[in-house]
Amino acid sequence: MSRFEALLTASSEKLLKTLYRTAASAHGDEASGAGSARAHALAKHLGLTYPQLVCALGFNHDITELADVVAVAGFESYDALARERNLAFTTDIYQQLSVRDVLAVYQHVTGNLAMLEVMQHLLQRRLEAIEGQIEATVNSVYIERYKKEMRAIYNDGVAQIDFAEQRLSQTHSGFRALLNEVALIAESRLIPVGDLFFRDTILPEEKRRLIIRGLIPRELVEARLADADISAQERRVLEDQLVVLDA
Repeated sequence: MSRFEALLTASSEKLLKTLYRTAASAHGDEASGAGSARAHALAKHLGLTYPQLVCALGFNHDITELADVVAVAGFESYDALARERNLAFTTDIYQQLSVRDVLAVYQHVTGNLAMLEVMQHLLQRRLEAIEGQIEATVNSVYIERYKKEMRAIYNDGVAQIDFAEQRLSQTHSGFRALLNEVALIAESRLIPVGDLFFRDTILPEEKRRLIIRGLIPRELVEARLADADISAQERRVLEDQLVVLDA
């Protein structure tokens, strides 16, 4: 377990003991002072970056009840720590907060309803920042980390129905195609696959991919083809897939 994960998942007693011990062993005015300088010094002595420290502490299940920990870390209140946590989490794109750290946060917050609710407000801001960075750089490393992160968001139960619906509203998003996001949503069971398959806003190519992944039984394909109002393109795609299923 990494130091980041150890702080993220630590009990209140262990968290307080770790920070007190670190503060006592740290040298210099910055480590013994307050505010941002103290937090940065503590992060350094723990072998963490500042974003790692504020996210590990800020997403810990018990942090809202640990005023002593918040104070030792150099913050005036939980709200002050939460602001720094939110800023770091939504703006750091795989630099001082690694993809492993982010995945650990996602896995951890699903065990706490309050933290999971907070995450719903942070996800959109973080993904907008990541997608903006990818559009600007077309960096293959970022793309692979982004794919891994999105799989975790759906597979670990971080994504909620409102998040999925918002993503589905972006019908012609290049990122939706890049991720095969409709399939991720179907496999997460956030929205029943039959519901997705019968939506006009799900593109024919996305429906083809659902069939290829074995998520759509033949009966649903035939039922969709019975609708006289579907587009010519969708009809052609579905009929072609029936031929494949029969092969």
